[in-house]
Amino acid sequence: MNKNLRWKLAVVVGILLVFLFGVFGIPKDWSGRGMLAAITDRIHLGLDLKGGTHLILQVQVNDAVNVDSDNAVARLKEGLRTHKINYADITKPDPVNHPETIVVKGVPPEQTTDFKSIISDRLPEYDATSGAENSWTVSMKGQNLADLKDHAVTQAIETIRNRIDQLGVSEPYVAPHGLGKYQILVQLPGVDDPARVKEIMQSTAMLEIKQSIDGQAAYPSEQAALQAHGGVLPEDTVVMPGKSIGSRRDTEGGEAWYIISRASAVTGRDLRTAEPGTDENGQPDVRFILTGEGGRKFRAFTSAHVGDSLAVVLDNKVQEVAVIKDTISENGVISGRFTQQETQDLAMTLRSGALPAGIKYLEERTVGPSLGADSIRSGIQAATVGMLAVLIFMLIYYRWAGVNADIALILNLVILLGFMGYFGAVLTLPGIAGVILTVGMGVDSNVLIFERIREELRNGKTPPSAVEQGFSHAWVTIVDTHVTTIVSAAILFLFGTGPVKGFATTLVFGLLANLFTAVFVSRMIFDWVLSRKQRGEALSI
Repeated sequence: MNKNLRWKLAVVVGILLVFLFGVFGIPKDWSGRGMLAAITDRIHLGLDLKGGTHLILQVQVNDAVNVDSDNAVARLKEGLRTHKINYADITKPDPVNHPETIVVKGVPPEQTTDFKSIISDRLPEYDATSGAENSWTVSMKGQNLADLKDHAVTQAIETIRNRIDQLGVSEPYVAPHGLGKYQILVQLPGVDDPARVKEIMQSTAMLEIKQSIDGQAAYPSEQAALQAHGGVLPEDTVVMPGKSIGSRRDTEGGEAWYIISRASAVTGRDLRTAEPGTDENGQPDVRFILTGEGGRKFRAFTSAHVGDSLAVVLDNKVQEVAVIKDTISENGVISGRFTQQETQDLAMTLRSGALPAGIKYLEERTVGPSLGADSIRSGIQAATVGMLAVLIFMLIYYRWAGVNADIALILNLVILLGFMGYFGAVLTLPGIAGVILTVGMGVDSNVLIFERIREELRNGKTPPSAVEQGFSHAWVTIVDTHVTTIVSAAILFLFGTGPVKGFATTLVFGLLANLFTAVFVSRMIFDWVLSRKQRGEALSI
């Protein structure tokens, strides 16, 4: 064997070993079952093979718009007070279907210029149009509204992905669902408790710390809370439900009502981290730490309200009311009637952030592991039968040159699986179809090369010359077919959903491997065969 063939063989053997490690790693058990376990540890199975949960979620984007317009109303009221502009009423006529629209009534005509100035300065994302009887319609601009809704979906995806990652679900898929507007597709392979996952994903877990106006006083009903203030709530306060807390026996075991400030001292956005813990009585609680800015705001609030009460509000429900005995900075505790699991889930949800809007479940499918096992069995059977049929056909049709093609195809499969092992790709049922298609593309490349060699031999060329011309002329065609297919697969990966991405991934990896095996490996084998033949001896093709 000449020096040129030796370094080519060394390259092929080195690549083979590298990708065999990508497929198997270092098996703990060298038995058949241990080798199979090593493969599944390196190459992850998708939802359709492993079983799990498939969800389609609808993001209630109008919730996010409502939050923004509520803040706009507060800024507008503050601006009107600052400029001493009289008005009769500020409302949102249709907060369900058109939460982006605010109506201001009774603005004096002589103060129109000041009113427009407030809109442009304080609400630049809104437009104001005049109406009848000194009324104004303030509406969010179209582009700002679309951006806000899109951002709500993006933020919901990130929040849901963070929460699922903290649950330890392997290879989850969370992405926009291309078949519906403002929808999210979630696939969770191997999930055995979908109900808990759904509850955690759907919880908004918005933490707020507000002032409790009546101290620790709780009322048995909303009407009782109103009656305590003569039927009229103090300005900028709300009545909020919550748990019956402490020694308030009149509400123990039922729902209590509290009068809470509308503004928050700090919110979940000021949260740095949250961890489950236990109090001095051994009861589960959640301990949180605020950011530097959040700590400064909380310190200023508590120092100004020593002796007053604050309420810990979670998802618009009071969880705890406590007296401020001293200035508090970054650390706080949420206690209540929690189980250990509830504190773990609450801490995790707080850490991952609050959903910007509610979500609605449009579709839920559960794929059982037995169905996934059947898919694996059928897919492997189809791939094995197809591979054997191709290998046998190449041996019969191309004689000893078919051995060359078969070796290249087997090496192609090893490199493909090694790619998937190194990159942590997820193998799906369409992915197995991509493997089978890769085998077909590999055969196609060999057929192009072999037929060109045959043609050169028929034209009277010597075997070395025929091999040289066959590879050089077929190379351009092979590159052209592979590049166009890789581009198509890349588009499928960019715009497709989970199973389609799996098909595109295996196809791209397989085509890249095929370029190497069909050209470099096959040419090396032909060169080795020719080096062992006498001058003028026929080539078995």
